[in-house]
Amino acid sequence: MGLLSEFREFLYEYKVIPLAIAFIMGIASTALIKSLVDNVIMPVITPFIPGGAWKTATVELGPIVISWGAFLAELVNFIIIAFVVFIIAKKMLKEEKVEKK
Repeated sequence: MGLLSEFREFLYEYKVIPLAIAFIMGIASTALIKSLVDNVIMPVITPFIPGGAWKTATVELGPIVISWGAFLAELVNFIIIAFVVFIIAKKMLKEEKVEKK
């Protein structure tokens, strides 16, 4: 039983279980935010995109095709996720300003 108790001690000492829970919650929240962007935010932005189809909006420069519609959606996803992480860090660290340490 020595190896099993060492393993359990390792899990507690390095906080592997809370890290795994945070990882799973991060994946779930990413899916939720992606759905928010795809199904709520981007349909509101769609009338301002030439052609109206944001998922397939492209710019063709000769043989080069730039899919900027899909990139715009991913950029909005990133900004929302980064802002949520910032708010959580600010609340968890209970600092007036999140600073580089």
